Amino acid sequence: MGFWQNIINLFKRSNETDSTTEASSSTGPRTGDYTQFFSYFGSGHSALSVATVYRCVQLLSESVANLPLQYMRLKGDIYVEDKSSRLHYLLNVQPDYTKSAFDFWKEVVENVLLDGNAYIVPIYSVVTMEVDRLVLCGRHTVTHNIYDDTYTVCDTVNGVNDVYDEANIIHIKGHTKNGKQGVSVLEYARQTIDIAITGDRETLKRFSNGGNVRGIISNDKTVTGFGEYQDDELDKTAEDVDSRFQRGERIVSLPGQVDFKQISLSSTDMQFLESRKFTVRDICRFFGVHPSFVFDDTSNNYKSAEMANVAFLSNTLNPLLRNIENEFLRKLIAPSLCCKRKFEFDRRALYSSDLDSKVKYQTATIAAGIYTVNDWRQIENRPPIDGGDKILVSANLRDINDNNAVATTTKKEEKKEEKRMNQEIGLRIREVRKKKGLSRGDLADMSGISPKFIFQIEKQGLGFSVDTLMQLTRVLETSYDYLLEGRTEF
Repeated sequence: MGFWQNIINLFKRSNETDSTTEASSSTGPRTGDYTQFFSYFGSGHSALSVATVYRCVQLLSESVANLPLQYMRLKGDIYVEDKSSRLHYLLNVQPDYTKSAFDFWKEVVENVLLDGNAYIVPIYSVVTMEVDRLVLCGRHTVTHNIYDDTYTVCDTVNGVNDVYDEANIIHIKGHTKNGKQGVSVLEYARQTIDIAITGDRETLKRFSNGGNVRGIISNDKTVTGFGEYQDDELDKTAEDVDSRFQRGERIVSLPGQVDFKQISLSSTDMQFLESRKFTVRDICRFFGVHPSFVFDDTSNNYKSAEMANVAFLSNTLNPLLRNIENEFLRKLIAPSLCCKRKFEFDRRALYSSDLDSKVKYQTATIAAGIYTVNDWRQIENRPPIDGGDKILVSANLRDINDNNAVATTTKKEEKKEEKRMNQEIGLRIREVRKKKGLSRGDLADMSGISPKFIFQIEKQGLGFSVDTLMQLTRVLETSYDYLLEGRTEF
């Protein structure tokens, strides 16, 4: 056996090792066989190993779980949350004996996304005849006969084993072809997710191979012996060098005139990871999630990020919320009461962590007369203030019913009064700032308002927007009632 035959055998052994490793792993994505991918334990487990799928499912499920679901009754002409109802406790605290409301809603959405369906069985109290439990059936424990609309539940873990009519089970469906059974997102994204899994495995293989030095050792001059004996000596040298590289040695010595030629990755191999970004975006399209939400490297400015949030709320999250609200109303409320009761997620929680958006929303609703100051103070768990129940308009923050005063006041007098008010507001801002021990420069740095503008407000009575007023009250830790009219908080 000659030198080149040994080289052939060397690569042959390498290929056999790769084949063995590949055969021992899942062959589904590699061969297009989806038997393992869509096995009994669904698709969920395999698909969630893809980072993009995991993030999309986590984002959607936790976004819904983070919103309180309100059970509301019609009182007069408006809907009021019924916090005394048993349903309020079940929907927002503990739907079942061992499951919190957050975990419950998170699991509901996960089942819809991964399986296409989520089944909830309401258990009624024999004493009060009210809903006592909301049991979320485990995955693959419900069989739905679409011809007679019966549901056979065999969930021993949750203690539910019975046959239910369509009206007695809450069935939240994903995308549906027939209106009776939902289809998982994974079913449609099967090929794309399969490509992603294949890419992950290929990346792992490339990195594992590329992490070690690969090369060819040759020498036909100084190695003693001839023929097979010479080849054996080269094999020994190669094994010695390889073992030293495996131990982490960076520099090794070669005996005699042994020649070492390293085998490196090609440019095509190095560009493999670049192509994977397209798979990430395809998966995001299936879930309706912007790539920036899955920490894609797509660069976004503030405006595009803001529009991505709006699109996510309106096009992806709101339909999912509406789907849940409607199914609960349909199954838990009698048809005669459908116009007097409703379930509604409190979408205001979506802005709870975005202070800037929250302040702008609060300011806009006050200026438009939708909410009063005390309405928002109650929501923020703050005590009411005197005069906080007045409905205000944006022009001069006056009583909305004070139309006569506006009509009788001339434009000149109006401007003069506005100037006087602005001067008084400026003085109070200056007073609070000095009490806090802040210079104009300090206030400018903390509020993002220019020092020149602050000087004009304090000294010249220059007018400013409601947004600026809210920003100053936040930084100065005071109330805008004091800044506007000199009234104290309590």
